[in-house]
Amino acid sequence: MTDPDPIDGDVFVSPRYLAGSTFTGDPALKPLRDLGWEMHHNDDGNVYLTSPDRRVRLGYLPEGDDDGLWRISAYTDAFAQPHWGVCFNDMAPTELVTAFTTALAKAYTDGPDAYLTGPGSADSQASAFNAVVPLINRGWQLQHPRWGVMELKSTDGMAGLEYTSGKLDHQRELTTLEARWYMWGGPARPRWYATASSNTPVHLVTAITTAVSDPAPLPRWRDAMLRSLREAAQLTPVTPPPPPVPTPLDVRRNVARLPPALGTVSVPRWSTASRPPARPAPRTGGARR
Repeated sequence: MTDPDPIDGDVFVSPRYLAGSTFTGDPALKPLRDLGWEMHHNDDGNVYLTSPDRRVRLGYLPEGDDDGLWRISAYTDAFAQPHWGVCFNDMAPTELVTAFTTALAKAYTDGPDAYLTGPGSADSQASAFNAVVPLINRGWQLQHPRWGVMELKSTDGMAGLEYTSGKLDHQRELTTLEARWYMWGGPARPRWYATASSNTPVHLVTAITTAVSDPAPLPRWRDAMLRSLREAAQLTPVTPPPPPVPTPLDVRRNVARLPPALGTVSVPRWSTASRPPARPAPRTGGARR
């Protein structure tokens, strides 16, 4: 019998958008590395992945110039400016990034139509609505409409999404928070955020909205969380699973492993027909004084 996978944390955090980062990039890098994407890093410890066709690039930048820890971009031509770009800052729960890179890995396997554009127009509000459906289905509320902005918030008001319609400056989308999609979470600043520019395939954005609204809690080490997150989130201690109940086959195997001295030696028993053992002879010696 094999042991279950260990839970990496001493508490479960709910809602998950208050969990904060795990401060490790390996889980989010794995889906793309499994596809054989080329990886290299610089002397500062920043990691870069590049797809075999050079059309998709990912940067994991713990030593970058700003708080944009994850930057992913796609190109219609390897030497052109990015066709779309996605960014997660250093506070974003790593599981959200992993959900995105997992969807991106599948889209890359499906081909350019899936990872460059995807079905439908990424800039049409009708198509964009597909990405907010997971939020609405899990109780997020549409806010009072603002001109050109569709906004939703979680029921506790500690996470939100904004979708901006109309024409945007594409370069600013890639370098600022003024992007087509803006998601955030946290009780107060500093908050985590994620942005996705125009042309980002809606199904890739949907992977993020599905993950951020998932009701399942996330494991974290309590002492590694920011105090503001610990105070705002619901923390439940992680209890180890009970030991597995041995099967009859396990019992037989354990008995078979007993050493012969324990498994074969018989213990004599008295009966009415058996002859009692002889009494030992009395001790001799000097009398006590």
